[in-house]
Amino acid sequence: MRLVIARCSVDYAGKLTAHLPMAPRLILMKADGSVSIHADDRAYKPLNWMNPPCTLKEEEGRWTVTHGKSGEQLILTIEEILHDSSHELGIDPGLRKDGVEAHLQELLAEHITTLGEGWKLIRREYPTAIGPVDILCRDDKSGTVAVEIKRRGEIDGVEQLTRYLELLNRDPLLAPVRGIFAAQEIKPQARVLAADRGIDCVTLDYDALRGIERDGTLF
Repeated sequence: MRLVIARCSVDYAGKLTAHLPMAPRLILMKADGSVSIHADDRAYKPLNWMNPPCTLKEEEGRWTVTHGKSGEQLILTIEEILHDSSHELGIDPGLRKDGVEAHLQELLAEHITTLGEGWKLIRREYPTAIGPVDILCRDDKSGTVAVEIKRRGEIDGVEQLTRYLELLNRDPLLAPVRGIFAAQEIKPQARVLAADRGIDCVTLDYDALRGIERDGTLF
């Protein structure tokens, strides 16, 4: 991972255009090829970013990040570099889910037809270069589906599933792969982002999956 703190402006050129005026910013370049621009607020959310695959061309006073498929670009005009360092983080062990999330994954894998008649499980914890996908399965039309499971579904979970889908769709044996974001509760903002990304949302009933009868339905 490379961390650069620089005084720069940023222009995004693609389907839309966006401009960040000159200011000190953190430029984060990860081993997966992604590049993101951060300010000293907004928690983990970048001001702008480019998902992999992309390439970086460094010239004096100007860096150009180009997406390998769409050709969209981030153009950074560099006034001053304040810090530039690289760090080898190694293989991440992945997120350890709490008891409820882990059990939801186990139960949904066991009862995969909860998602639809004729669905079949391929594998739980399907490995990718950026961590395991909770569930990989096939729908009733033999299409590949990646399922990300959360107790509470928020925007970061949708972003996580989006990254998994980008990687999985590079595999000709799996592609095309669509996504399902499953949680006990899904925030409205997460639903909007999921719909924009072509990801379906499913609300899971923990008690129903465990076979505990009560009024109401699974979805």
